[in-house]
Amino acid sequence: MDKIPYASAVGSLMYAMISTHPDIAFAVGVVSQYMSNPSKKHWEAVKGILRYLKATKSMHICYGSQELSVKGFTDSDYAGDLDNRRSTSGYVFTLAGGAISWRSRLQDCVTQSTTEAEYVAASKACKESIWLNRLVTDLGIKEEMPVLYCDSQSAIQLARNPVYHSKTKHVDVKYHFIREMLEDKQLQLVKVHTTENPADLLTKGLPSETFAHFRKQLSVG
Repeated sequence: MDKIPYASAVGSLMYAMISTHPDIAFAVGVVSQYMSNPSKKHWEAVKGILRYLKATKSMHICYGSQELSVKGFTDSDYAGDLDNRRSTSGYVFTLAGGAISWRSRLQDCVTQSTTEAEYVAASKACKESIWLNRLVTDLGIKEEMPVLYCDSQSAIQLARNPVYHSKTKHVDVKYHFIREMLEDKQLQLVKVHTTENPADLLTKGLPSETFAHFRKQLSVG
């Protein structure tokens, strides 16, 4: 593996992912974890992503909707990383029908339930939502209260509960930022069905049909 340009290839994939390809964010996040000691199977995974990009080189993010409001979607898997059992957070924001900001990343802590993992993911997405709302306002686009969609009703209930009870007392204080934003009415946290949450694309590997469905929701085509 010493002569294989693994780091260079992953770096190129990261550039493509950050610029125009939210659809490869999860896959690139996985292979980037093994930069220091990749194996042959990791290199095969990198080549698989490159083949996908070659096959979809005519695809791009399309912006055309007249709806100039930012919509955010957040999701998380649960303990999906087999090396350390951490969960993967994902969020994506759209404007004018296309994706404008996205992220797929392992969480900093090990969560003890799906609800906790979704709560941590929502808190991360909340910060991005507030920043994007201020950005579009500065650009002269009249923006109402930002909306963040989450497919976990239990995580939404946890975020709306201002009491630090036994289910959250071990969660790092920084993740409770979302509660303050909800209390101050600077953000709406709304339930969305899992099948209509494109952030799912950023948290786990998906069947090809489901993958294509969420990719279309992000206007990548």
